Amino acid sequence: MSTIKPSLAKGTRDFSPLEMVKRNYIFDTVKKVFRKYGYAEIQTPSMENLSTLTGKYGDEGDKLIFKILNSGDFLSKVKPELLTQAQSNAITSSISEKALRYDLTVPFARYVVMHQNEITLPFKRFQVQPVWRADRPQKGRYREFYQCDVDVVGSDSLLNEAEFILIYQEALSNLGLKDFTIKINNRKILSGIAEVIGKPELIIDMTVAIDKLDKIGLDGVIKELMERGFTEGDIEQLRPVILLQGDNLEKLESLKQVLASSSTGIAGIAEIEKVFAYVAALLKADPALVPNVELDITLARGLNYYTGCIFEVKTNEVAMGSIGGGGRYDDLTGMFGLKGLTGVGVSFGADRIYDVLQELNLFPESAAAGTTVLISNFDQEAESYALPLLQQFRRSGIAAELYPSAAKLKKQMSYADDKRIPYVILIGSEEMQSGSLTLKEMQSGDQQKLSAEEIIALLNK
Repeated sequence: MSTIKPSLAKGTRDFSPLEMVKRNYIFDTVKKVFRKYGYAEIQTPSMENLSTLTGKYGDEGDKLIFKILNSGDFLSKVKPELLTQAQSNAITSSISEKALRYDLTVPFARYVVMHQNEITLPFKRFQVQPVWRADRPQKGRYREFYQCDVDVVGSDSLLNEAEFILIYQEALSNLGLKDFTIKINNRKILSGIAEVIGKPELIIDMTVAIDKLDKIGLDGVIKELMERGFTEGDIEQLRPVILLQGDNLEKLESLKQVLASSSTGIAGIAEIEKVFAYVAALLKADPALVPNVELDITLARGLNYYTGCIFEVKTNEVAMGSIGGGGRYDDLTGMFGLKGLTGVGVSFGADRIYDVLQELNLFPESAAAGTTVLISNFDQEAESYALPLLQQFRRSGIAAELYPSAAKLKKQMSYADDKRIPYVILIGSEEMQSGSLTLKEMQSGDQQKLSAEEIIALLNK
């Protein structure tokens, strides 16, 4: 049997124990904020029926869904005439009934419909799980990555949108980020722009193109708009909107003039104003939490299901794509037969946030904490003496381990150093007779004689 060279699937990663501690620090910090705002945790399966996912993310998103081949002879259900076609799409539905989830929002909508008789509306949930996208891997972009989603369905109040701004502000600040921008827009404003230039049927084409402004620049956006059916006259009308200047209030006033003839656009502006008013009211008691919120008319979040406010968060401290985003979806559950249930939610990009914190050296030392104390093991007698002590430390909430077999001191000290264990308890014949243990602080090398109870009190400080 030939040996196989071990390798990772492209766009995926292993996580070491130290990395897992840091990742859990992110998850725990974010979850704590979610719970403060009244959200409860759920989980959904890694795979969904392909029909559940298809058609929810636009043509570009559908191409990035990882399909799962049916088990057994997956070609057995394919009509022979389809096998001769060059287009693989023709046989996809016959050979693949399931797919890895692309995001957490669509599975959440499916969950709400299936559990509608068990949940209380408004239903506020958060979910921290991996998703998969067949994207081209690059810095900050992986094919398998975790999302931290927080959504509420069954409430059309714009208070939810305002609270998501504060959730972003509080969670990211708690993680140590200082300079980040929470961008907001409204799909109704984008629809109003498409109406005003007389191309309402091209709203999706327009939003997909202008959403790429940061990546391909104005010239690139104009080229793509021309390819998608917009005229030079349309683009001249679009140009001042895409390049909108001023603070948030000035931008809103300019948009009111541009969109005066569009009731949809004016409704979108009113929603943004209401969100800003809620944020201001919430912060009266907490002026120190003022978030950096920017109305960005080029923000389109090129997903088909958003219908109201949309969000995106970018850090200004590191060159990185968005580290969060989301928005309102007025009838996402309608795709699964439950009409008229509005929802809104946002997501934290945990993997990108990890990379940002790593680059800025923002993980606290406590996030790297593992074992606190190692008990030495020199012989069978010392091991027998140490075993009840080991459990005494653990019962007291101290992460402790006993070196698993008798070994020379140097080997045990190297083990403690490699694992960054800050304390070692040395137990020899003298310690066993007196009950006074030698506690060695690894970084300084200082040693002191203490009872087990004194060591517990010291380490629990």
